[in-house]
Amino acid sequence: MADEPGDSQGIAGATGPVRNLAFLSLLGVGVALGAIVLGNYLEGGQVSALLQLTSLVIVVGGTLGAVMIQTPMPDLRLAVSRLAWVFRPPRYERRAFVDRALNFSRLARRDGLLGLEKRLEQESDPFVRKCMRLLVDGLNPEDIRAVMEVEIDSALSQMARAARLYEAMAGYSPTIGILGAVLGLIHVMNNLTDPAELGEGIAVAFVATIYGVGFANLLLLPISNRLKTLAREQMEFHEMVVDGLTMIAAGDNPSTIQSKLEGYVD
Repeated sequence: MADEPGDSQGIAGATGPVRNLAFLSLLGVGVALGAIVLGNYLEGGQVSALLQLTSLVIVVGGTLGAVMIQTPMPDLRLAVSRLAWVFRPPRYERRAFVDRALNFSRLARRDGLLGLEKRLEQESDPFVRKCMRLLVDGLNPEDIRAVMEVEIDSALSQMARAARLYEAMAGYSPTIGILGAVLGLIHVMNNLTDPAELGEGIAVAFVATIYGVGFANLLLLPISNRLKTLAREQMEFHEMVVDGLTMIAAGDNPSTIQSKLEGYVD
């Protein structure tokens, strides 16, 4: 389709809540990593012991390779594009849409549905714009809902595919980490002639396990769950838009429309 549902910031924009959510995501990453580094320090370890390029290459490269085998290229591009939503999510201003829908209703009752055509061109959200186009074209409420439910299902499917990719990566990452640890132990066993370095070598080998488990539980699973939450918010807002505009198509009065849409507002 020409415009992917939800790709536009639409009614949201870069508002204060968006900045707060972005800050919260970054803070969460910092707290998680900081807790591990601090715990290591309190146990007498050194930060440098956790920085192992070889382990990082094994875990990241192995996880990416495994997920690339099972994932089509369009889904990979989709997942990468949706990653930005974790730190800068679109915000769907439901209260603002209630006011807009009431304005649309009053305008339609005064000037007819064609009176909404000028407002249609001002819409930045592709989902709202498409729904309004169907309304202006005179489709009945059932047909508008049928068309837009396909859009809702498509947008939900896109978000679900992106979330599943990160969930799959979280499944592979710990196993790849164990593989890295075993490779490190093999290297240690090949150097048994120097017992003084055995302890350090074994410690380094297990860093790959830390990377694998850490990436899965501190980054990949939270990213997957955040995308699922955003998908639910997007779907609820889209359903709100469809309800509001189909009620206008049915000729409902503004007070009835307001009562229905108020149920979507947190």
